[in-house]
Amino acid sequence: MFEFVRSHMRLLQFVLVLLIFPSFVFFGIQGYSSFSAGTTTVAKVAGQSITQAEWDAAHRRQIERVRAQSPEVDVKLFDTPQMKLQTLEAVMRERVLAVAADKLRLGAGDERLQRMFATDPQLAFLRKPDGSLNTELLQAQGSSAERFEQQLRQDLAMRQVLSGVAATTLAPVVVSNTALDALLQRREVRVARFDMKDYAAKAKPTDAEVEAYYSDPAHLTDFQAPERASIEYVVLDLEALKAGITVSDEELRKHYADNAKLYTAPDERRASHILFAVDKKAGDAAREKAKAKANAVLAELRKAPARFAELAKKNSDDPSSTQGGDLGFFTRDAMVKPFADAAFNLKPSQISDPVESEYGYHIIQLTQARGGDKKPFETVKAEIEAALKQPLVQRKFTEAADSFTNTAYEQSDSLKPVAEKLALPIRTATAVTRFAAQGATGALASPKFLNALFSDEVVRNKRNTEAVETGANQLAAGRIVDYAPARKLPLAEVKDLVRLRVQAEQAAALARKAGETKLAAWRDGGAADTLAPTVAVSRGQAQGLSRELLDAVMKAPTTKLPAWVGVDLGTQGYAVARIDKLLPRDPASGDAQRLQSQYAQVWGAAETEAYYDALKQRYKARVTADAVMPAAVVSEAPVR
Repeated sequence: MFEFVRSHMRLLQFVLVLLIFPSFVFFGIQGYSSFSAGTTTVAKVAGQSITQAEWDAAHRRQIERVRAQSPEVDVKLFDTPQMKLQTLEAVMRERVLAVAADKLRLGAGDERLQRMFATDPQLAFLRKPDGSLNTELLQAQGSSAERFEQQLRQDLAMRQVLSGVAATTLAPVVVSNTALDALLQRREVRVARFDMKDYAAKAKPTDAEVEAYYSDPAHLTDFQAPERASIEYVVLDLEALKAGITVSDEELRKHYADNAKLYTAPDERRASHILFAVDKKAGDAAREKAKAKANAVLAELRKAPARFAELAKKNSDDPSSTQGGDLGFFTRDAMVKPFADAAFNLKPSQISDPVESEYGYHIIQLTQARGGDKKPFETVKAEIEAALKQPLVQRKFTEAADSFTNTAYEQSDSLKPVAEKLALPIRTATAVTRFAAQGATGALASPKFLNALFSDEVVRNKRNTEAVETGANQLAAGRIVDYAPARKLPLAEVKDLVRLRVQAEQAAALARKAGETKLAAWRDGGAADTLAPTVAVSRGQAQGLSRELLDAVMKAPTTKLPAWVGVDLGTQGYAVARIDKLLPRDPASGDAQRLQSQYAQVWGAAETEAYYDALKQRYKARVTADAVMPAAVVSEAPVR
């Protein structure tokens, strides 16, 4: 099919023009768009269609909500078939509930509507301070008060469909206790393990048994070498384009001169001070008193400058007094102007006269000065060049991406044309498989690229793949040079591995037989002297028991104690457990009343979901075969 398209490209283009042009003539561009997009039915509810356009719009709204709530989240994680299917399920759920509300004649009166708007925290962003509706915000979002009221009324009606079930759930104490005991009850057990490794020496498979295991169709893929390919590929990314972009020395120097502040170390000072605080509302007498005290301390400092930290701890009204008045490094704009002016006019070790500020009087000692020097051009040249290249490279990538995509597809028998056109190196890789190798990076770590490489057409015809987005601002195209299909390895190459597998199975069988023999003897009253010490286990505290063994212990009937259970652990061996005693729930699990309430909530949610499933069946909610998604996903969709 694709070979025919490539070979008859011009003929097909002419035919397409003949087919499409009349559509534009009769229906116009808008009419054609309505036919070509959005009209496909992807689901039905009560005979009403949900179209591809509605589905796409709902998924876009979901992505926008995620982006608004968590800007740092990569929204590409939501652009998957599974996430799109979840969106379709949400659209179907809304439609089912709307139909049910209409059939049940459910609605909401004005009073209830107003009460919900006034109390629902999710609607707080739409309430003005006086409690009225913020119509300006609604208009900015492309809505109106009437539309909002209609939507709110519909939401309330739909809530009533399920709330009647959730709010009337009954969880009697006997029922809830039975369920909670199954989850939280503890049991005293003693365990005996019959590990496979303890019987490995007794397992000695013959060559015939090894060959039979190897030849068994059930083990066909166990000893298979995966398909491999040697490939060529080209990558278009920002790094590949940077080499072709140059910025003149003149432009670099101009940017350096125009943005001097960016390349100048901030002018900073480190100082200590002693504050003699004065309240802003204090009168002249209080200020004079503080100034006199400052002068007295300054006189002491003039005689002994080394005592600055000591006198700061003793006299300063600032929290920095505990550090001897040290304020650390600061810029000029970090301090009030009088303080900053004085500090930046001092030389290291100098002590100022009392400086008046809005906080009182300061005595300042400068300890260090740094910054204010402009970095030499040569030391920041590479940084400037990278900054100026970035927007140019981004623009060039946008232009080159179309050329890369078209050339790789149109001249698909070689990567040389696209590599030469965009000055990209052709890279090679060997032993490439469908799954990224450990430590792989770039295109070779991209599942999308590897899937494209191993598609049937690319493998069969050794054509270029289409351009594949393998990362942010990164495209790749590749082709297979040499391909080796998956093959079963000869027995001679894997004989040791097969023998180990057979030996493990035989050892596990011996362990199982020994365990079953012991279990029968213990049940008949034999001495259980090889059992491990007693431990108390529950589903929340396994105490080292495997999942299979714990399940068996917790499911075992306890009408008569001790109770015995034997568990086949597969290739791990066998285990026997004796249940000696039932213990009450672990106190750490919570009080009984809270647990019963939680159980009722869970049961209510289960009943609600069951009721919703019944509604889906009643109103024939189903995903149609026309849903545009991979077949594997469609097969998983709930079709009812």
